[in-house]
Amino acid sequence: MSRVFAYCRVSTTDQTSSNQAQEIAAAGFAITPQRIISETISGSVAASERPGFTKLRDKLEAGDVLVVTKLDRLGRNAMDVRQTVEALSQQGVRVHCLALGGADLTSPAGKMTMQVIAAVAEFERDLLIERTKSGMERSRAEGKAPGRPKALSEAQEAEARRRLDAGENVSEVARVLNTSRMNVYRAAGKYTRPTKSQVAGSAGRRK
Repeated sequence: MSRVFAYCRVSTTDQTSSNQAQEIAAAGFAITPQRIISETISGSVAASERPGFTKLRDKLEAGDVLVVTKLDRLGRNAMDVRQTVEALSQQGVRVHCLALGGADLTSPAGKMTMQVIAAVAEFERDLLIERTKSGMERSRAEGKAPGRPKALSEAQEAEARRRLDAGENVSEVARVLNTSRMNVYRAAGKYTRPTKSQVAGSAGRRK
């Protein structure tokens, strides 16, 4: 006789997984308490990196059944879910998801459903990439540099370089421009931290 397991996951400690166990029981799956594995972990974590799910995988044997309420219990995204289901199928474990009508995801119909879900996820990913690329091209066309805005304007950067060339130290220039010393270093094209002697010299001049 097949053993039936349930995997329940919540994202934060103020949530409870008891409602998931009740939902699984209401769907007709009789599961003993010791075969209900629950854990609190973010859904953004891959299934293979979830301690509770990993322990469950070690317990599962060929012929067993795993029940979850939603697909995100099996992975962080469609590709991760698909890999998890395929690995369980190769192990001889059937996987049922209540959100998909309790379908066995390892059956031919379930595999077709997973293919459709993966295709939709890939479509959405491609759309996101396309929108991001279009946004960057539009910004360039409008004369805007993509990415995070610069801390100093071109005029301020030029002023910083002029003052440094005139012999002012970084701290003085940063104070005049009301910015950080790191921004002054970036403006001057110097990405290394000041030496101890430079710091001591700056401190001496401030006294």
